Formats: sequence, structure tokens, C-alpha cells
Amino acid sequence: MPVPAPPAALDDSPAARRREQRGWYFYDWANSAFYTTIISVFLGPYIIPVAKTAACAKDFPDVAAATCVSTFDQLAADHPGLGYVDVFGADIRPAAFFGLTLTIAVFLQIVCLPIVGALADHTGRKRELLGGFAYAGALATMGLFFVEGDRYLLGGGLFILANLAFGSSVVVYDSFLPQISTPQERDKVSSRGWAIGYLGGGLLLALNLALYLQYESLGLSQGMAVRICMLSAGLWWATFTIVPLLRLRNRPVPTHETTALRSVGGSFRQLGRTLSELRKYPLTLLFLIAYLVYNDGVQTVIGNSAAFASEALKLDTTVQITAILMVQFVAFFGALLLGRLARSYGTKRTVLASLVVWTVIVVAAMFVVEGQAVQFYLLAFAIAIVLGGTQALSRSLFSQVIPKGREAEYFSLLQISDKGSAFIGSLTVTIALQLTNSYRIAIVSMIIFFVIGFVLLALTNLPKAIRAAGNEVPDTI
Repeated sequence: MPVPAPPAALDDSPAARRREQRGWYFYDWANSAFYTTIISVFLGPYIIPVAKTAACAKDFPDVAAATCVSTFDQLAADHPGLGYVDVFGADIRPAAFFGLTLTIAVFLQIVCLPIVGALADHTGRKRELLGGFAYAGALATMGLFFVEGDRYLLGGGLFILANLAFGSSVVVYDSFLPQISTPQERDKVSSRGWAIGYLGGGLLLALNLALYLQYESLGLSQGMAVRICMLSAGLWWATFTIVPLLRLRNRPVPTHETTALRSVGGSFRQLGRTLSELRKYPLTLLFLIAYLVYNDGVQTVIGNSAAFASEALKLDTTVQITAILMVQFVAFFGALLLGRLARSYGTKRTVLASLVVWTVIVVAAMFVVEGQAVQFYLLAFAIAIVLGGTQALSRSLFSQVIPKGREAEYFSLLQISDKGSAFIGSLTVTIALQLTNSYRIAIVSMIIFFVIGFVLLALTNLPKAIRAAGNEVPDTI
């Protein structure tokens, strides 16, 4: 059997790398629209009334639809056993429907992302996989435009598909980072990508909020304005994904698989080897655990910031929305700032310092005066400064401590660690609220995540971890 000729080497000159890096940045710009417009602002508050409409039609047909939705909670309380929607045979409260879809989406990511990572590494077709997942997610997001009336199941299904495609595309996207940058460039490239993502997501969100706030003067209903905003997120995602697909290049991989079925089978075998071999990299595992802990604190603070503003500080929705917008744009500069600090003082030291700032932020939250929007904006500003940098530099550090040729598999582990641990911070907040009924104490309880994460990261010998993975130790680590 003839031996195939080795593939031609790719141009890895600084100019070629910069071209790929500029294309790579645009995927952060493209996909951030889904997170900011769909997850952070519009879908949850929209799909719950859609589910209530369906429950009203089923259980309260004699009540006018608009009246039923606006008084739904009281109607359900007055009629025990009524006020549920059917989700494949299960009775679910409309208010819990969006949370249920999030839970299913996270579970599917935990199951599927390692397979996606193994497939990307095993086949070497990262660009094609990135495009496939991106456009599947973008089309599902655009499909949310058709969610109206009582189509809650359509909305839930489309969101689950979009969220799974989003996570899968990010695994493939992140795995390009070690291939398009040298160890010395890694912090700068990762930070720029994260920063540009905040800018892109923030820009579309600003445009959508302008549309939403002016829907009456534009002759639109509130529901139609939300549907247009959700459609725009899918269009934005699809349009700007073209840039990375034109710029990024696949790298050759040593494989003898010739069919899609054999490639998938080989991917499963490679995933099994990755999980079993992770114990050979104990310092990589220690860093992964440290990231899991402190990032759970970060995500929980962000996820509960709106509830903290409304419940503890009694601030209105306008303040919350403007704070979200401010965070998006300030985080752009924050990610660049921390990337620059990392080059001057070292990446690990910069991340450790950011965790100190996070600790100060949650302590300061205890003392914000009720109704004081300015103090809340100051907290949001401080969060924005460290938010993007903490995550971007952590991504850069992780890319240094994983073996070459296995980037997508290991980044899938990073993603599922992020998703799988998310319930820990939420559970901590729930317990704190149950015991104290205070959102201030619930937020300050996040200190434990930042302290434990700080200690674990401080104990991680990163130069040794990088050498153990077979990589070059950068000067700025």
C-alpha cells in the first residue's frame, strides 16, 4: 500500500500568524451577541410569558389572555393543581421553564463537548467544525423570531440547540489559540479576543436596547421588538463568522481514518485516552480545579448581579440594563489592561491580583446603600475591569499547560468544568438566602470561591506544568 506524501508545511511566519489572529478575534465578536442579547437580556423574560400563555389557554380558557398572563401567579395560587405547561409528559411551572431549558442545555454540553473536542483534534477539520456549529447556532437563534403565542416548546428547543452549538463552537475556537500564537504571544492574543468579544456583544446589545425602548414610536408591539432583537443576534453571529472561516487554517494531524464513522470512533478512543492520561499531568489538573473554583465565583456573581440590584438595592430595570451595557464596554478596556499588566508583571500574578479585586468587590457589596445607583455603577465598573482579563488570561494559562495536538479535547474539559461546576455557586447562594434571606450575605459568600481559587492557583507550579506538557515556558508566566 503506498505511503501518502506528508502534507505541505503551513506558513507560520509572523505575518501569517497575525492574519489568522485577526480572523480569530472576529469569532468572539460574532458569538458574543448570543450571550449578551439572548441569554443575558431578552430570552428569559420573553419565553416565560409565552409559557404562561400556553398554560392560560389550557387551564384558564375563560379568562382573557392578557389578563390571565398578567395575573397568572395569583390565578395559579388560587387554583392548586392548575397553571402548568406540559414538557414531554411532565407538568412544569411556566416560571421554571427557562431554568429547565438551561439545565438541559448544560447537561447536553457536559455530555457532548468532550466528543466535539476529540473529533476536532482527531480529524483536524477545525475550521469546518467551527463553521458548522456556528451556523447551526446562528440559525437556531434566528428561529427564535418565530416563537410567539403559546410556542414555548419551540423556543425551548431552539435555545437548547443554539446553546449546545455555541458551546461546541467555543471549544473548537479556543483550541485554535495555541496554533495561531507563540507562547510569548498567548496572553496578548487571548486578551484581545476576549476584549473584542465584549465590544461586539455590547454594540449589538446597545442597538437592540435602543430598538426595544423605542418600539412604540416605531409602530411595533413589545413582543415583536424582542423577536427582532433575537433575530438580529443570529444574523450578527452568522455574518461575522465569515471572517474567521476565511482566515483560519486547518493543521495536519496524523490519522489513518478515512470515513466519518471511523473518525467518530477514533475520536471516542482518543477521548478515553485523554481522560485516562490526565493523571499524568497533575499540575494541569490542579490548575483546572483552581479555575473551576474561582470561575464559579465569577459566574455566580455575574449571574446574580441583577437580582442583587433589584432585591437588595431596590434599583429599577433601567439601572440594571445600563449597568449591563457599561460592563460590556468597560470590560473591553479591562481585558486589554490586564493583558498588558500580564506582560509586565506575569500572567499568574495578574490573575492572582484580579482574584483579590474580586474579593474586595463582594465585600464592598455588603455596604452599598439601598437605592444608591451610583454605588452600584461603581461596583459594576470594578467588575468590568477584572471580568474579561480574569477569563482571558486563564484561557491563555490553560493553553500553556496542555499537550500539543490535543488542544480541542483539553479545552472541552475546561468548558465542561465551567458548565458542570456552575451549580455549586448557585447552590451556595440558595443556601445563604434560605438561611439569611439576604442577598448581601449571599453575594459575600462568594469570598470562599475566590480565596480557595487563589490558594490553589498560587500552589500551581506553572513553569513545571508547562514543561511537563512538552511546551516552551514563556518569559511572562
